[in-house]
Amino acid sequence: MIMTNKLLPVALIAALIGGSVGALVMHRSQPTAAPRRVYYDYNRPQGRSFWQKHRDKLTLAIGTGAGAAVGGLIGGKKGAAIGALSGLGGSALYTYKLRKRDRNY
Repeated sequence: MIMTNKLLPVALIAALIGGSVGALVMHRSQPTAAPRRVYYDYNRPQGRSFWQKHRDKLTLAIGTGAGAAVGGLIGGKKGAAIGALSGLGGSALYTYKLRKRDRNY
């Protein structure tokens, strides 16, 4: 029981860091397709990356995981539940209200 209480927060933080690194790795800055020599290409990338397709869901999941990890470290199981809910609320607020959706490039 004591060992589980110490390993669970460590596992949650490791999963959170792994998910964040995975999201950064999946994000590609330039398309991998070779440029084509046709007049109707308009320099558009061929497809969206996993991060571009699922950005809102991943942002909510990462916020929830971070809240659960911090709450678990502070208050155990009940703290993890409260932290998960507060992390979900904060990340939803950021995702749907505060984040700029228009890009200037």
